[in-house]
Amino acid sequence: MGSPLIIETCSRCRSDAVVHQAYSGQHLCGRHLASSIRKRTSRELRLQLELPKDARHEDGSPYRILVAVSGGKDSAVLLTMMVDIIGRRRDIELIAGCVDEGIDGYRAPSLECARELTGSLGIRFETLGYEDMGYGRMDEVVGKMPAMGENHVEAKGLMPCSYCGVFRRQSLNALAKKVDADVMALGHNLDDMAQSILMNLQKGEIDRSVRLAPHTRMPIDGIAPRIVPLRWIPEQEIHAHAIQIGLPFYHGECPHAPGAMRQQSRAVVAKLESQTPGARHGLLHSLDQIRALHHEVHPKAKNEVNRCAECGEITSKDICQACTMRQWLLSESS
Repeated sequence: MGSPLIIETCSRCRSDAVVHQAYSGQHLCGRHLASSIRKRTSRELRLQLELPKDARHEDGSPYRILVAVSGGKDSAVLLTMMVDIIGRRRDIELIAGCVDEGIDGYRAPSLECARELTGSLGIRFETLGYEDMGYGRMDEVVGKMPAMGENHVEAKGLMPCSYCGVFRRQSLNALAKKVDADVMALGHNLDDMAQSILMNLQKGEIDRSVRLAPHTRMPIDGIAPRIVPLRWIPEQEIHAHAIQIGLPFYHGECPHAPGAMRQQSRAVVAKLESQTPGARHGLLHSLDQIRALHHEVHPKAKNEVNRCAECGEITSKDICQACTMRQWLLSESS
């Protein structure tokens, strides 16, 4: 017979624990986990979003925050936390927005979860599809990838996430313009942040790391600054909290994700964390220190960007990657 399952008690009360924070040594029950997540989220919101007592615009319209939702656990927790922390302020309007990539069997059920959540919270819900942006459905893009790889040198070897990441960024920017958002809140958790930092470091792209959200202290001209209130919350804790309070969220994984570089970084970060609890926090602290040093060296630096000659969106090149990829797709359709 196997040894009996031992359920640890919460380090702060006598209730059963739902998570173990290896990095802090604490076990937390559902109530104290919720309190811990709210406290960290609230602190980040204050740091990333410096709002006056009355944030209304001169014309009396509210300060609008677009909360990017996907139907997954992270954005579900983000939206509920935002509603809980600042949702009662009359000078602020929270709007939930979802990008529909056009992925069969994945986006439809997750969109339903997002609709259910926003409906229960009484939050305005907006969507924008890749088809609305002129990219076509993501499933169709994946079908054209082999031909694009053969006909365009830059497209050779690209994974579906390479296309989807570019299209998603542009679609979120368009969604923010559509609702006239002042700021966009993203549900990136601690694991997401650590993975992005690792991916950029291994490619030697320090500038790219420095440009990671939050952007409110160094806004990028032409786009709503992004904030990431959940950036210090581990994915496991978000998952446990979402289940604990019964949030509607979709559990499935994107069918096009396997093989993506982020999947490799996910495995590396998970291994680092298991061997050295607190490694994810260390990576994010390192980024903050790099950002501070960068600001010391370049105190007047701005996130200056070029404008795409075709669509006018921000880009580091003459033609943005979204327009380049759209052209590849059009050439395969003709």
